[in-house]
Amino acid sequence: MIYQELLDKKAKLAVIGLGYVGLPLALEFAKKIRVIGFDINPRRISMMQQSIDPSKEVGPEEFRDRDIVFTDSLEVLREARFFIVAVPTPVDKYNVPDLKPLLGASETVGKVLKKGDYVIYESTTYPGCTEEDCLTVLEKTSGLTLGPDFKLGYSPERINPGDKKNTLRSVVKVVSGSDVVSLHEIASTYELIVEAGVHRATSIKVAEASKIVENTQRDLNIALMNELSLIFDRMGINTYEVIEAAGTKWNFLKFQPGLVGGHCIGVDPYYLTHKAAALGYESKVITSSRYINDDMAKYVARKIITHVLRISNEPKVLVKGVTFKENVSDIRNSKIVDTVKELLAFNIRVDVEDPYAAEEEVLEEYGLHLTREVANDYDAVIITVPHHPYKSLTDSDFSAITQKDALIADLKGIYRNQIINRKYWSL
Repeated sequence: MIYQELLDKKAKLAVIGLGYVGLPLALEFAKKIRVIGFDINPRRISMMQQSIDPSKEVGPEEFRDRDIVFTDSLEVLREARFFIVAVPTPVDKYNVPDLKPLLGASETVGKVLKKGDYVIYESTTYPGCTEEDCLTVLEKTSGLTLGPDFKLGYSPERINPGDKKNTLRSVVKVVSGSDVVSLHEIASTYELIVEAGVHRATSIKVAEASKIVENTQRDLNIALMNELSLIFDRMGINTYEVIEAAGTKWNFLKFQPGLVGGHCIGVDPYYLTHKAAALGYESKVITSSRYINDDMAKYVARKIITHVLRISNEPKVLVKGVTFKENVSDIRNSKIVDTVKELLAFNIRVDVEDPYAAEEEVLEEYGLHLTREVANDYDAVIITVPHHPYKSLTDSDFSAITQKDALIADLKGIYRNQIINRKYWSL
């Protein structure tokens, strides 16, 4: 059995895609068994060979005493028997699922797949994708057949960037397999590293659906709070004060309004609605929530534009925070960029700063230069996320960098009841 071979170090496990999901997974397995970390980006491989995580989620100490080889070589990858695919599953500019990374990784695995091997997917996708799309590529590329030749599984990732409490070890892992034997072997393998244990899903499709529902549910709840924020703003009510009051009831869910970006909540629901449409069903609730959340960036821009054009002929705006959430370096699908683009379209000067984001990544991904020196005459400041360094800022700090009539737009309500000398607004 493959589990025992891995345990006895007679077989190797490979993780394909060493991003915020794949690298921590590979390093955790490397405590127990022999691991191959595979990525198509040679620059990233070089960094990891020097114990550097390009995503800045894992410290150099996590690389020590690990039985792992980092490579972009197919010949090295061929040595593995148990393959875990953890590549991104983005959407394109039309919000249509982009399966190219997933299918490309499937082709890569197919080239080295052997009889008796296992292939497990962790990438979030719509129910049916593993068996209908990825499996087709695996079989075509390898010339092998699922069942008699190799096994298939799906185990959705539950990594939360920046979260040091809910980690790979401490969160229950959902696992699934193409048959009873594969389910047992896959579950046993993951149990090597997941202290919280595993949940054996009844099918691969159920496991795929469980992941996409987790994020779609959050998207819907945040959309409700965003819509309430739009309503309360017209009433002159602070949404965070409403949440604080309502939160005194035991069963109230304390979701908050905000920009919904990143690689999960702002993306995954589109995979579900895409699949639903292919089956002849037009999603209404999910689609409406996506519309509300995607439009929030422009709504923020409109509030800023209305204020700064009224008080200045050459307005300047500072954006504090370009990562999609607090205390991480991840800038993927950052919705504040949509706000910046709207401001720039009105010839408003925009400076962007972030203590966590990498300057070269922001430039490459969005064409924006991070500001190194903050000015002292902004007409508005937008604080997008509660980064640790931002939490200690005071009314005096904002007064020092703004004009007298400036607006402090605090999207996450960090400075509620603290801004006195400038106009204050939050979602």
